Amino acid sequence: MNNSMTDLKNKRMQYNIIGIVAALLLIILDQWSKRLAVSALMDKEPFVIIDGVFQLRYLENRGAAFGIMQNRAIFFVIIGILILAAIAYLYHKMPCTPKYHLLRILAVLMTAGAIGNMIDRVLNNYVVDFFYFELINFPIFNVADCYVTVATALLIVAILFIYKEEDLKFIDRKHSDVSGEKDDAK
Repeated sequence: MNNSMTDLKNKRMQYNIIGIVAALLLIILDQWSKRLAVSALMDKEPFVIIDGVFQLRYLENRGAAFGIMQNRAIFFVIIGILILAAIAYLYHKMPCTPKYHLLRILAVLMTAGAIGNMIDRVLNNYVVDFFYFELINFPIFNVADCYVTVATALLIVAILFIYKEEDLKFIDRKHSDVSGEKDDAK
């Protein structure tokens, strides 16, 4: 019994380390892409990739998604911290089985996106955006936004089509023990 608890703690530690390293790498990629955008696009004409369809265009977004709620950086940082705390809690509560790899990957993507944009808000009071789909006049976005959007879309698909209600009972304290593994054995 004691050996299985040690194995579980080691496995949980391994998942946590992998998640942290993956999030850090994704954050570095996001920040690097934003630095490139600043150096290559700021105060310049947009760089057209596909004429009339897609371009790189520098924008300082002082709001949230689609530029809503302008100039509320402190509010966004506080909300970001709360969301990160919830993601960390759920990540830690997830059973350490392959069944939950997808949810862990999605949590890492959401974390990296939230932190990537939070870094911009704290350092600059705005987020650097630079991808623009001109064809549909979609709001300008960045790599961190891609992480969050893709993760959110996949999470919706996963909850609707992959995971059953009992697979998510680890979230509720009444249905899991301290290790978070109780329900997964069923």
